[in-house]
Amino acid sequence: MRRIAIVVVASTMSLSLAGCGMMGASENTGSATPTRSNDITVGVLMPETTNTRYVNFDYPIIKKKVAELTENKGKTEYRNAAGSTKTQNSQVQRMIDEKIDIILLDAVDAKAIAPMVRKAKEAGIPVIAYDRLAQGPIDAYVSFDNELVGEVQGRTLAEAIGNVSLADKIVMVNGSPTDPNAGQFKEGALSELNGRVTIAKSYDTVNWNPDIAQASMTKAIDAIGKNNIAGVYSANDAMAAGIIKALEAAGVSDSDLPPITGQDAELPAVQRILSGEQYMSVYKPYPDMAEAAAEAAVAKVQGRDLQFEALTRDKVDSPTNKEIPAKLVTVVALTKTNIKQTVVADGIYKIADICTNKYKSACQAAGLL
Repeated sequence: MRRIAIVVVASTMSLSLAGCGMMGASENTGSATPTRSNDITVGVLMPETTNTRYVNFDYPIIKKKVAELTENKGKTEYRNAAGSTKTQNSQVQRMIDEKIDIILLDAVDAKAIAPMVRKAKEAGIPVIAYDRLAQGPIDAYVSFDNELVGEVQGRTLAEAIGNVSLADKIVMVNGSPTDPNAGQFKEGALSELNGRVTIAKSYDTVNWNPDIAQASMTKAIDAIGKNNIAGVYSANDAMAAGIIKALEAAGVSDSDLPPITGQDAELPAVQRILSGEQYMSVYKPYPDMAEAAAEAAVAKVQGRDLQFEALTRDKVDSPTNKEIPAKLVTVVALTKTNIKQTVVADGIYKIADICTNKYKSACQAAGLL
């Protein structure tokens, strides 16, 4: 599903909508042409509430950037589907009825949302798929390089185990089967793990539910034995928390936990990494992705084709559409050694947020205090 066009983009993010040379530029003419007003509305639809990143990072960054790019005249309308495809369908319909200018869509179910994407398109409302690659006639896709996310998780897990062999048994707790990203994460992880370790058990997790992940891990422990698990691939941080609960309930002490992966660099995960309960997470620079999505949305609505194309130089395929313009942001393995250089340096968390009383000694040991 992923085909990335390898191109050289010189300082893509520097192509600000405020750049004088790009304002209203058109490929068909050599001069600036009038563009739409800054008085626009961007609809932002997020998929679920289990993952705190959507309300804490993605949406606030998008909202701020849209306002910045439109001289505070542009607005955003935010909705979260709380894991319900039916709810998200209704939210898209409402935005169509309200004649929203453009929709940034993070789909609950990438396949099921396709008719609503088509309906928005027919109503003249562009749809940019955000984070998850929705099916249907989307205008662009802004996300992280999802296969790379899985590769980073799998590679870091293997490194944590050390001297891996087929004698090492791994449990894989994957994401939601309705989220195309989950399949890409899994594919990327398997590219690093297949042939090097034994995947003893593998589970998909409906709606990324941590309780389901915990139940899956309990089944794996019963089948394999708590002392025979060399590592656990968890597709995200919220599920990692459930996995740790299952291991602790089985009598595994914190000091004996196998290395466990994650994704999203949620604050509790960063703290678990410091304490040694979770080995790693994947830090995805949310400001880069969210700001790129906001820039692409405003450029699309205002008819700034060169700006839009500069932001979406990659290409991806979905089951329904080919050569979709895309912006794919790279990711970083977050471990105890680079917390200061990633989430702290980027202003995601302050040291005070991470180093609460419970984690002060771990923070001191990691050089954060």
